[in-house]
Amino acid sequence: MIAHSLHPELVRAACERRRKLAFGLTPRTIGLLTAGFLLLIPGFYLERLSYAMLLWDGLVLLAAWLDGLRLPRASLLTAERSWSNAPALDSETEIVLVIENHGRVIVECRLLDDLPAGLAAEPVRQKVTAFPRVPARVRYRVTPRERGDWETGWLYVRYRSPLGLAERWARAPLTQTVRVYPALRTTEEQQIFLVRSRQIEMQLRQVRQRGLGRDFESLREYREGDDLRDVCWTATARRGSLITRQYQTERSQAVWIVLDCGRLTRSRPAAGSGALDGNRDALAHSKLDYACSTAVALAQLALYSGDRVGLLAYGQTVQQRLLPGRGASHLRQMIELLAQVKAETSEADHLRATAVLNRLQPRRSLILWVTDLAETAMRPEVIDGAVQLLRRHVLLFVAMAQPEVERIATARPKTVEEMFRAAAAQEMAGRREILLARLREQGALTLDLDPEKLTSAVLNQYLTVKERAMV
Repeated sequence: MIAHSLHPELVRAACERRRKLAFGLTPRTIGLLTAGFLLLIPGFYLERLSYAMLLWDGLVLLAAWLDGLRLPRASLLTAERSWSNAPALDSETEIVLVIENHGRVIVECRLLDDLPAGLAAEPVRQKVTAFPRVPARVRYRVTPRERGDWETGWLYVRYRSPLGLAERWARAPLTQTVRVYPALRTTEEQQIFLVRSRQIEMQLRQVRQRGLGRDFESLREYREGDDLRDVCWTATARRGSLITRQYQTERSQAVWIVLDCGRLTRSRPAAGSGALDGNRDALAHSKLDYACSTAVALAQLALYSGDRVGLLAYGQTVQQRLLPGRGASHLRQMIELLAQVKAETSEADHLRATAVLNRLQPRRSLILWVTDLAETAMRPEVIDGAVQLLRRHVLLFVAMAQPEVERIATARPKTVEEMFRAAAAQEMAGRREILLARLREQGALTLDLDPEKLTSAVLNQYLTVKERAMV
């Protein structure tokens, strides 16, 4: 349902000539003309056969000219592009091209759809036969490669009659801005987490704790030791005796998703060991792409669980900010913002993000902070920011690991160079573990794992926090 509401709009336009002389001969005509030169061979012996070549080529060119005149003008062709689903990472997007022929002749069209690099590695080529006044459709699929807004190009059309002696060249301005979203998990993938969330909700209803939190639960008579601030004076006036309010643990909390968009999130963890051997094709999405996909999945689960979800994406400055809210429109707005998040080339300002978050969320909440740890001799700034948040909030601190470093650290070195690389990788891994251990000592929940495993681990940790009523 979300993907349907996010898919790009249909674009439709009449074709126009690509240039002034927008026609040409087909390979079939060139072949027939070339065949005429074969008559030159007997022409060396019998001069009259040389004129047969000229007659043959003249007839072929005349037929091609007449065939070209029969073709409809470019303005008589209408092109249309529609999208069957929302473009998102890790999912195929079906595109439908429609050609309407308002002429009188059947035309065979060769289409070239100029899509940006974020949607397809190279322009897509298709073939379709358009009958007069009957829309001709062709479908193809692409797998988006990058998030963000991408501008599509023109649709180029080369069309000819079934005789195929001449062709015309046209183009249709099917330009539009297409937004590629983070990976959207299907209902089947989310089902197990939704079922567990429902079970946790039922358990919390059965063991609801009274006297804690600030959610109103019921009224009862005043007892010695009750806080006078909880006395309900309107109910007291009606009944003629002191009546106090009774509270319960909040069932709906604020969940903030904080994404680091600094330089460390630009890296692309290698899929398998191919990248270590120099195979660039084995590279997966960037760390920020994985973080955005996890943010969408957590937002869906948290909203289903009754929580309010907010977003803060930052680099040197705050890129995107969305206050906690509920509902399908709120989720759509969050997905739109996550699609526009970009990784920066400089280090992110973590302390500024911490100050902004503390100002926007003064009350206790659950914060998912997805980031990475810089390899510096000093204590990373992000650790200081996390410590500040722990004074008020429940923090789930996620550091995205680098799979290549882990493989180097655990591999048995065979050369001196590999030994030094392994020692450096082990030192980096040990330093990360020390920093995360210090955060755990101060009450943070921490995860240090491959980006590909990020989503499932975060969703499980969120459900654990809900189950234990830690917020």
